[in-house]
Amino acid sequence: MIPPLLFFLIFKYYPMINAVLAFKDYNVIKGIWGSDWVGFQNFRLFFENPLFWTLVKNTILLSGYLVLAGFPIPIVLALMINEVRGAKFKKFVQLVSFAPYFISTVVMVSMIMLFLAPRLGFVNIAMNFFGLDSVNFLGEPGMFRSIYVWSDIWQTAGYSAVIYLAALAGIDPTLYEAAKVDGASRFQKIRHVDLPGLVPTIVIILILNVGNVMAIGFEKVYLLQNPLNLANSEIIATYVYRVGLLNANYSFATAVGLFNSLINLVLLVTVNGLAKRVTKNSIW
Repeated sequence: MIPPLLFFLIFKYYPMINAVLAFKDYNVIKGIWGSDWVGFQNFRLFFENPLFWTLVKNTILLSGYLVLAGFPIPIVLALMINEVRGAKFKKFVQLVSFAPYFISTVVMVSMIMLFLAPRLGFVNIAMNFFGLDSVNFLGEPGMFRSIYVWSDIWQTAGYSAVIYLAALAGIDPTLYEAAKVDGASRFQKIRHVDLPGLVPTIVIILILNVGNVMAIGFEKVYLLQNPLNLANSEIIATYVYRVGLLNANYSFATAVGLFNSLINLVLLVTVNGLAKRVTKNSIW
């Protein structure tokens, strides 16, 4: 237990001490603790910013879309793989669905840009072949969220399905035998044996996903951004990078990050409480 505990203490809990930077006007010479105290000024600057509600809306819509579309697909994939009887084909499907997870974010974004390029992209070439006009997918603000979400699902669905496959492997085999004796079909076994066995895992993963709604990844969004889709692609994380870090406004960046963390904490506690009441399953 010592290595993981040290990791969290050093890289997660110790940096929390410096969250006080959010309440100060940071000066490099004076340092974090010597800088002037400004209270909630950095938070007010963010809340009074004309872009505040746009940033919050874009962040929630993108994260919500990802949770709603991406959460059930690994479950369905795990159930389908679990029903495959051929061992070789089963391993092949697992390998094909799992492999994209190891593609780096930069390479993944490069692939998306190449596939969706207006003139030479594979998708537009196929559309032209069928007599359709080319579309600048990454230049359309309305298409940004779908491109982000469905490419992310393709990349992570196989990896996310592993935990559900592990949960399915832990279901008592006698339940399947009893269902077979009762004449249950495959779909009935899935409905009455597999899904009830997955409920505790599903609830915990859902709680963790909702708890990270405001903490959507920065790298992929930033790399997919361009001036044409900025209306829908500018989220809190990318705004903090542009305004807080590139302009060396570290106090402002810390305040926005702290705001994000507090919202995630409230969502995590709320969803965990609801799950405990409804399903009797929760993280704590």
